[in-house]
Amino acid sequence: MQWRRKAGTNDKWHVYTYIADRPIRSLKAKIRALTPRTSQANPGDVLTRLNQIMHGWANYFKHAVAKHTFIALAHFAWRRVIRWLMTLHRWTWKDVRRWLVTPSGNWRPPHADGIELLDLAQVPVTRYRYRGTRIPNPWTTPTTPDGRFRGEPVAV
Repeated sequence: MQWRRKAGTNDKWHVYTYIADRPIRSLKAKIRALTPRTSQANPGDVLTRLNQIMHGWANYFKHAVAKHTFIALAHFAWRRVIRWLMTLHRWTWKDVRRWLVTPSGNWRPPHADGIELLDLAQVPVTRYRYRGTRIPNPWTTPTTPDGRFRGEPVAV
């Protein structure tokens, strides 16, 4: 969490939550471990496990300033999966384009056995709003029927 000046202003400061470098390196290491170029693993199983890891990671960090990070990680995962599949199937780039580009010219996500690679860039980011002491208290202090606060000692 960091205090930063809001972009385009001189006097407005906000608390921003950023993703540290270590979790990003950890996710990249997991992606690399699942997609070594010489792996003969079943592509459907690998895509399932990659989606589970990336989905959990994105849900944890979606409250941070993370949109650009998600886009970069989606690109990283896409490249790793494509390079792994190219080696696995002995494809050229022309084969990849034939496989993933639709007749309208749009790219589909890599898929195997009906399982598509999760696009982290499409995960919605919902920013946490720091409210400090203005957070409303939903609980009121309970009182007894005679008006005393509960837990208050009784005068004898």
